[in-house]
Amino acid sequence: MKPTLALVLGAALATASVPAFAQPAADPGATPNPAVHDASTMTGQPLAQGHNSFTRDQAAARIQAAGFTDVANLSLDAQGLWQGTAMRGGASVRVALDYKGNVATQ
Repeated sequence: MKPTLALVLGAALATASVPAFAQPAADPGATPNPAVHDASTMTGQPLAQGHNSFTRDQAAARIQAAGFTDVANLSLDAQGLWQGTAMRGGASVRVALDYKGNVATQ
């Protein structure tokens, strides 16, 4: 039994062409906001909003590791940021921690 030309061409096209899925190009003007692996490093980047899996104790420890003391009144807000107060350089400041581990003062 001879295969038809259409069947042979269809099989050849199906095996010869594999769709390529291109990754979107990075926006050259975008400021990266990577996760912070060292809690003593403050990125200076805006805090990222999103689901935060840090517990209150983990958030406090992360803020303390960034050089703050007397971390208090931590609460998780609707944007996924732990916010509270802490001492730094003898002054009381508002602090926040995002889900990536970034710490910032307000």
